[in-house]
Formats: sequence, C-alpha cells, structure tokens
Amino acid sequence: MKQIVDVLKDSGPLTGKELLRAVPMEDLSLWAACRRSEQIFSRIVGRRYLRLDMRVDEYARLSPSIMREFYNYTVLGTADQVQEVEARAEELQIELARISREKFSLAQKSMEQLVDGLECREQIKNSAAFMIAGDVVYGMAHVEPRPEISTGELVKGSDLDIIVVVEGLPEKEVAVLDAAIQREKYRLLTSPAWREEIDSIIKDTARVREQLKFQDFKAMVASKILHEADFLWGSHDIFGRIKEMVKQSGIPEKIRAMEEKAVENRKAAEECLLQSPPSLSRDEAMKLFLTTEEKEEIF
Repeated sequence: MKQIVDVLKDSGPLTGKELLRAVPMEDLSLWAACRRSEQIFSRIVGRRYLRLDMRVDEYARLSPSIMREFYNYTVLGTADQVQEVEARAEELQIELARISREKFSLAQKSMEQLVDGLECREQIKNSAAFMIAGDVVYGMAHVEPRPEISTGELVKGSDLDIIVVVEGLPEKEVAVLDAAIQREKYRLLTSPAWREEIDSIIKDTARVREQLKFQDFKAMVASKILHEADFLWGSHDIFGRIKEMVKQSGIPEKIRAMEEKAVENRKAAEECLLQSPPSLSRDEAMKLFLTTEEKEEIF
C-alpha cells in the first residue's frame, strides 16, 4: 500500500492504467487495494450503462466493466490531492465528450457522403433513418487501441454502431445502400488516417416491429439499441415513428428494470471482489472483474 501512496504523492493524480504502469501489481489486486484504502481518493468519470450479455444473470450487466472503468475512467490521488483529482477528472470528462463528438461527426459525414454518391440518393434520404448507438451516444467513446474481430487490425477504440431503418425502400436500393456502407467500412478500417470500425445493420420497420416484442435475446438487444440510439442522418419522420414504436412497446420500462438488475449485479460483484480473504478462485474473480467483450452485436 505504501508504494501505491508514494507513487501517487510523487506523480498523481493518475488514471488506473497509469498507476498500473508505475506499480508492480496485477490489476485486480491494485483495484482492490485502491478501493479499500482511506489514503486514496478516486473519482470515476462518465457513466455506467446497460449492456446485454448472455453469460450473466438475466442478461443484464453494466458497461464499462470493472476493469475498464478502473483503467480508463478512474482518476486516483492521495487524500491530500482531492482538488487535483477533481481537476484531472474534469479534463478527462471533457476529453471523452470531445472524442464522442468527433466519432459522431465522422459517422454522420460518412453516411451522408456515401449516400450522396449514389444515384438513388433522394429515395434513400426520404426512405431511411440512420441512427447511432453505443459508447458515442453516452459520451463515453474512447480511442484506446483494440483489435477488430474479423481482421485483428488495431482500431481506435469505440466502434461506430450504425442502424439504418428503411420504410418503403425497394430491395434493389437497399442492396445498393448496403454495398456502399460495406465499402465505407473497409475504407475507414484500413486507412491509416482513420482505423475506425463501423458496425452496421439495415432493417425495415416490419422487422423493427417484430423485434420490439422483446421475445428473445437478439430482440432484446435490438430493442435496447433502438431505445438508446440518436438520430444521425436521413428521414426525421421515420426516426420519430421508430422512437414512438419503442415507447408504445414499453421498451423504456423494460430497459429500466434491466438496468436496475445490472446495478445489483455490479454491486454484488464488487463486494465479492473486495472480500478479504477472497471467497473466489482467481478465474472466478477475473470473470467478474474483466468482461472480455466490451462491444455488443447489433441485430
């Protein structure tokens, strides 16, 4: 404990990741030591929000994981560095907001420009609502390098979750739009100037209506994403109708109940990890501490 406090006295405030680099401890032990100590003051930046995960109780967990929250969103200092910690936390909050705005802007411009290059652009603009979900809408987007699943290429942090809902758009034009989005995905993924990942789906309002019945895991994920999604580009009218469908289907109330369950799960996980001596094996503890997959498939 003395070594942690000494490092913070000399170099603090630090994020969890910065502290881990300076102190020769494994991550779970360092997190627990910081949480238990009255000599350390910490501030968590941003917010926790619902992710659906088939591996946890009632699918409900909070994002970011305990580990990622400690690494990227927690600022730590000594009990004498409260003002400095608060100032660093505010800087980090501003940085997260900036990254989120920039990723939103990139997604918006990318969709607008790719549609403008198509012959059926007016038809698409009037018959499709482009939405964005995920870290960006919560102001929690980050640029921590991570491998893209299909290629293993490193990308810049949070992906761009783009949902396109079409209404009355012929299948031929849907196929043209999908091909254009796939080309843009490849461009942003492989360009050294960007290294951004787009995760996208196109669906019609009939499929949305079916998903909003909330009857299986994939439908729950799709409903949650439609609930959280912000307007990106295209038809405001279709976007408004989708949001009304979400409301009329009772999705906000269902999501709220799942969020409450996720909060309970997180509290129980943290209490379990802070027990001394530990009641779990190393493998069991790491399953609570580290969520190996922070992104969420879209359906």
